[in-house]
Amino acid sequence: MKMAPIEEDSLLLLRQSIASGGSILPTASDDPSAPEVPLSQATHLTFSSPTRISIPIETQTRFTSNDTPVDLRSIYLAWINREVAIPEYNDAASRLNEELGDKGQVRKFAFVERLDLITWLEGISDESEYIKALTSDKDGSASAAAAATASKGTAAPATGAKPGRSGKGTLDPRLAVIYNSERKMGDRNSVLRGIKPTDFSHVRKFSALFMSKKPQQITASKAPSTTLPTHLGKPPRRPDPIILLSPSASSLLRMSNIKAFLEDGIYVHPDSLSASSTNTGNMLQVNRLMKDIDPNRPMRFVLVEGPEQFKPEYWSRVVAVFTTGQSWQFKNYRWSNPTELFRHVPGLYVGWKNDKLPDSVRSWGHRVNTFTIDPVKQSVYNNADTGRWRDREIVEHVWKAIENNMRSKGWTRDHAPSSI
Repeated sequence: MKMAPIEEDSLLLLRQSIASGGSILPTASDDPSAPEVPLSQATHLTFSSPTRISIPIETQTRFTSNDTPVDLRSIYLAWINREVAIPEYNDAASRLNEELGDKGQVRKFAFVERLDLITWLEGISDESEYIKALTSDKDGSASAAAAATASKGTAAPATGAKPGRSGKGTLDPRLAVIYNSERKMGDRNSVLRGIKPTDFSHVRKFSALFMSKKPQQITASKAPSTTLPTHLGKPPRRPDPIILLSPSASSLLRMSNIKAFLEDGIYVHPDSLSASSTNTGNMLQVNRLMKDIDPNRPMRFVLVEGPEQFKPEYWSRVVAVFTTGQSWQFKNYRWSNPTELFRHVPGLYVGWKNDKLPDSVRSWGHRVNTFTIDPVKQSVYNNADTGRWRDREIVEHVWKAIENNMRSKGWTRDHAPSSI
């Protein structure tokens, strides 16, 4: 199979380099030995692994934003700012654009695009709705296999490079060892245990019958259809559901402790040392197996403090809103009126046991699910509290409320609702 040029698959080369732990440096020359320069002065991005090579930093990648290919400089900027909050990332992009001037501009990613890109580059996910397949690999099998290899920490060969050789054509001993350990793959004929090419085109008219009609339609039909289906490609990936948190400082659940609460079933005070050490800005993700929706694979939930970076279609993915009862939280929401908001999205209120329920939450009625947890003991404020076994029970009730809402809105194993 003819391989794609390295420039066409520079995105996969970046992922492979990250997986192998190699250095990635902005340089002002196509010489792989050139020194590092500020990103605003760089003309190339130099990789040390899996092969030492320099790629023009304005190379268009397979990652698309609004159906427009994104350049390598924008991808690299998002990667080096992966651990900062969205406002800090946007500030970094704005400063770089000012420094670049007429030499070009970097694209600022929406928060879901940025999350999807980072999880793909880190190897957490092997697929992305924003990454197009290689033009020489329409079904995506080769690029998916290379991506899976990179995610396991093995440096796959750069696409377009000659096996066993570096970018300058000299034999690289390390790559030679890797290639000598490869398992040789046969073509279609050898896999089918034959050398004579076999024509399977006659199968197409029979497969069309099963692929273009539903089972009940096949039973009712008396004559086989010879019409080919209009789309036999891979179905779009189910988008990740979104949970909105309260940005209020009085909230018991914030970005610093929500992951431990929802994933581990343990409440940690948001101002404690252990919670502060896990603070990841204003966006993170948690995984949860929703057995009544998809019993075979966990669902990834995106947690954010506010909808400032939302596109209109993101609202169809919101499955829950945590609230403290303060209506100012909903100022920038699609539905700023709490009563209207909770007709579309279930509310979640978590407070201390024995504390009085806020009048606002009480007035919003049954559409806001209320939960209470035991107060944190002062003696274990900065340490693990082994007596918080009741937290897990509360967390299960929280997830059950979210899951019931998702099922009623039309979430399935493969699809998300188009509106809520």
